[in-house]
Amino acid sequence: MLHATELSKSYKSGNALHNFSIELKPGVISGLLGRNGAGKTTLFKILCGLITPDYGTVAVASKRAKPIGAVIEQPGLYGYLNAYENLRLFAQIQKAPADVNSVKNYLESVGLPVDRKDPVRNFSMGMKQRLGIAIALLNDPDILILDEPFSGLDPTGVASLIKLIKKLATQNIAILLSSHLMTELQKCCDYLYVIDNGTLVNKGETRMLLDGLISRYTITATNIETSRTLQPYLVAAEKNTASIKCSSEHIPGILQNVLEEGFAVTSCLPDITLEQLVIPLAP
Repeated sequence: MLHATELSKSYKSGNALHNFSIELKPGVISGLLGRNGAGKTTLFKILCGLITPDYGTVAVASKRAKPIGAVIEQPGLYGYLNAYENLRLFAQIQKAPADVNSVKNYLESVGLPVDRKDPVRNFSMGMKQRLGIAIALLNDPDILILDEPFSGLDPTGVASLIKLIKKLATQNIAILLSSHLMTELQKCCDYLYVIDNGTLVNKGETRMLLDGLISRYTITATNIETSRTLQPYLVAAEKNTASIKCSSEHIPGILQNVLEEGFAVTSCLPDITLEQLVIPLAP
């Protein structure tokens, strides 16, 4: 659906992007992982046609009037208007349906209340993100691009937004989102691109990419640090948490044994850092 090939962009301060290629497919959630300043926003602006690359091409296979919808940096909302008024105004600007039922449907599609009348300056960051996504989805684009959508959200807001993103992907929309935090992308992305200093340094299906690098896991349960099963693997422990070192194929069996011991495991999270992924691709 979208093929970007060998994109490069330089500024006076240096190279923001260098020979970066990316592909987006319908129904696939792709993640762009990189440190702040790695080139994520520059890439998004090029894909959306907001800036022109020095080199490279972007090809989008779409028959829609608006192939790409995006929220880059912060949602551009009118703080003194309510959600309905914001959405209706943007629908009119984009020549999308702006009648009462259509606007209500837009709001409902991203989980926002249709009857809230106060201005959006009163909204939480999560609600503002949802409204921004609703605006990006006007005219039914094939592709949705979200720049750091989890920034400023609390854990509940992150979980709610991930649920919405997964729901949108089931509608055959190609989704690309960025973050400098791996945990959020790991929870929702099918495919990961890792960017460092404007260069693609790693890519692959999320699970396969991470499984090859993960060797430690943190398990949470009441008094889990006392588990007999975990003692041979234990590398660190605090009250109700245990960090173990093992390969990914051993985790299912270890967890089964822990459950049989009577521990009610509430989470098992892999320990992996961005630095582990910032390894140049083999030529």
